[in-house]
Amino acid sequence: MLIHVGHSPDPDDAFMFYALTFGCFDTAPYQYKHHLEDIETLNRRAEKGEYEVTAVSFHAYAHLTDRYLLLPHGASFGDGYGPILVAKDPPEGDPVSWLEGKRIAVPGTGTSAFLGLQLFARGVTKPGDPVGEAPKFETEVVPFDRIIEEVAQGRFDGGLLIHEGQLTYQEEASGGLSKVVDLGVWWKEQTGLPLPLGGNAIRRDLGAERIKTIGAHLVRSVKWGLEHRSEALKYALKYARDMGFDLADRFVGMYVNDYTLDYGDAGRTAVNQFLSAGVHTGLIESKVNLEWSE
Repeated sequence: MLIHVGHSPDPDDAFMFYALTFGCFDTAPYQYKHHLEDIETLNRRAEKGEYEVTAVSFHAYAHLTDRYLLLPHGASFGDGYGPILVAKDPPEGDPVSWLEGKRIAVPGTGTSAFLGLQLFARGVTKPGDPVGEAPKFETEVVPFDRIIEEVAQGRFDGGLLIHEGQLTYQEEASGGLSKVVDLGVWWKEQTGLPLPLGGNAIRRDLGAERIKTIGAHLVRSVKWGLEHRSEALKYALKYARDMGFDLADRFVGMYVNDYTLDYGDAGRTAVNQFLSAGVHTGLIESKVNLEWSE
């Protein structure tokens, strides 16, 4: 059976799926075909159930629970770091107030980074928090790998960075941008939890036995990469967009870690709290019933 796997063209996903891509272990009776697309595209494809297995933003997963289960591995969390809102000039004063009247480039309205920004603007991290009046600012979707350039050229007041831009935005070659807020830092300070960004989801209609076997292959691929780090990193560099080995290694280490192997209680609590805060603010329409495969 051919299984279609959607994931992002970035170093951490390339690292996680290296062993599965190159047949480093036996996956019979399944074969895997990889589809590399930006996360917002994957979120939209998941709405139609196009791939049996796909990376999705947790924000987008709130609308996919009838079609997909979350796999208990392969997730990305920002533990004290995460998507960064940047600007051409250093902001003055409170970063929430700074948002007033600004035009912000975002990587997609279904991304967890977008939900995180909206929660930050409202000062909400959990149900029960008073929902403040958010500053009025505009957002426009821009491909994630063009946001730094768009902000540096002055076409936007700020940009919301995911992927490796979080490590390179301040470099002169990237426009010498300044940080407004690191959403992962903000979330950790407020909740003590890692910021949920994205997970791997599997289509429910595959059935329990297939889901179990496919899930075992996917977690084995992650483990293989961690056990053969140098080899997997060399491949991941292909998707590192001008990052050197050391910087790519740092980036992969940020998003392929213990949480990737298993959410654990902290990871599952974080996802629930993040999406519940979205429901509390009205950013997510209805309660999300989270469900992981075995």
